[in-house]
Amino acid sequence: MTIGDTADIRLRPLTAADSLEALTALLHQSYASLAAQGWNFTAVDQPVSLTAKRVSAGQCILAEQVDVDGRLRLVGTVMVRGPYRPGVDAWSLDTPCYTEAGTAILSQLAVHPDCRGRGLGERLMDAAEDWARQEGYTAVALDTAMPAIALRQRYERRGYQLLGDVQWEGKTYRSVLMRKALGHDPTEQGLKA
Repeated sequence: MTIGDTADIRLRPLTAADSLEALTALLHQSYASLAAQGWNFTAVDQPVSLTAKRVSAGQCILAEQVDVDGRLRLVGTVMVRGPYRPGVDAWSLDTPCYTEAGTAILSQLAVHPDCRGRGLGERLMDAAEDWARQEGYTAVALDTAMPAIALRQRYERRGYQLLGDVQWEGKTYRSVLMRKALGHDPTEQGLKA
């Protein structure tokens, strides 16, 4: 199943044939600029085993770029899943919006540094929100570093509203929690159809 296509980048779901090592390397490359600012997001240095655990819990969407020789290169990803389960998913602590039955959770949004500025992050978020909508979720929640103003503004432009903040164990920053209500028609939310 192809989720979306453009001239040289296509989106599709992760399959069992995909390399979790390559996905983990993409996350490390994509989050390196955040690490350089002192923010130790999980994706900065997560091991392949954690990537495997995270992608097994929902829908991981990949973005691949077709080069001039027709080869595919992994250039982006996003993860979307259902609510966290208290007692099973440790990160649900102190985040009621992450345990609500109708709320999907978006995470691991990553775009390779040399593909930024082309709208790929927006396309990945569109695809994640579309998946959540198709699965019957009425909202999508996410978190990001409180000092990451540009990221917060990006999510606000997409209709995400601030719910509060949380201090995740071991993180060098507080995180803001944000949620967006999903309409049934993508154009209701100002998204591309």
